[in-house]
Amino acid sequence: MTQSEFLSIVIPFKDKVFRLAKRLLVSKEEAEDATQEILLKLWNKKEQMQDYKNVEAFSMTMTKNFCLDKLKSKHAQNLKIVHNNYQDNNVSLQKQVEINDSLDWVSKIMEELPEQQKIIMQLRDIEQYDFNEISKMLDMNETAIRVSLSRARKTLREKLTKTHSYGIR
Repeated sequence: MTQSEFLSIVIPFKDKVFRLAKRLLVSKEEAEDATQEILLKLWNKKEQMQDYKNVEAFSMTMTKNFCLDKLKSKHAQNLKIVHNNYQDNNVSLQKQVEINDSLDWVSKIMEELPEQQKIIMQLRDIEQYDFNEISKMLDMNETAIRVSLSRARKTLREKLTKTHSYGIR
């Protein structure tokens, strides 16, 4: 496989790899490092890529495993979820403060979710993968994924509603 063939396969989903890494790791820099590692691993496996039915799903699984390993390592004592891809330049200052506050609350609430629920929410709600693809990536059946996603959304909704209603968690 040539470099241009490799790039034509990998480039369309490299941003998804980055966003999943960013969801699981602390910072943009950590996510960039993880993305670079995943792309390097894919490059080293480029000759075997034709054997994979879905290279994108394979790379997302690699990303998830790599980030979870990194989180489990001793060096990861200070890692947490950080996510904020929403940006609209035509919003008033007050509205922007409210949006940032809501995103901060969502991030804080998501930090409290079990690891599996965080990953499933990222893959389904942010990356827009369908349940079949998530099932292959996480090696789980679709029903378990739907239940986990439902529980995560319910927890998020309840805590966010409580926060907005009472100003507390």
